[in-house]
Amino acid sequence: MTGADATAPVGVGPWDGPLPAGDHWDPALLAGGDRRNVADHYRYWRHDAIVADLDTRRHDFHVAVENWAHDFNIGSVIRTANAFNAKAFHIVGRRRWNRRGAMVTDRYQHEHHHPSVADLVEWAATAGTSDEQGRARGIPLIGIDNLPGSVPLETYDLPRECVLVFGQEGPGLSQEMREACVAVLDIAQFGSTRSINAGAAAAIAMHAWVRRHVFDQPVGS
Repeated sequence: MTGADATAPVGVGPWDGPLPAGDHWDPALLAGGDRRNVADHYRYWRHDAIVADLDTRRHDFHVAVENWAHDFNIGSVIRTANAFNAKAFHIVGRRRWNRRGAMVTDRYQHEHHHPSVADLVEWAATAGTSDEQGRARGIPLIGIDNLPGSVPLETYDLPRECVLVFGQEGPGLSQEMREACVAVLDIAQFGSTRSINAGAAAAIAMHAWVRRHVFDQPVGS
């Protein structure tokens, strides 16, 4: 969300008053001001201290994006993953991706690269919470795309541990990725357009997970 005054300076100036105690404070930011796009609670904090604090309360869903065409929308998806404090984000395909839309928020998350869909599937198979015998349960891949045979996101019970997978703007999920997902979910639309922006779709899907597992909102309510 944007602030009320778009022309106001971003962030805060130098610290005013006695310096605070604690090793999470950044001396350079205290002296020169903090103009980063961070929540007020993290003003003047060291970058690594912010990441460490986020790690203590990250949510149990991951985000994966296919990167075959250097899509600008990838950055928007990653920025939303930061807003909802996803466990990590995964880039499938090309290692280099268009970071402009992320607006540096990727620096506060954990990034994984998978050169192929098969590599992501292999990672997910052993990445879940271990069972009573110490065996990894695996994390299911949940695709988000408006496709024939897809299931409504609004009525699907998203599992707590999962990877929400998003495709390229336009072509959507690759055929290989569709087959790797345990389900492909669509978002209800009521206008004339066939699809919505990938960044917007990602925000809706992540918020659906938050409603289900953070606020215990019954599915379909």
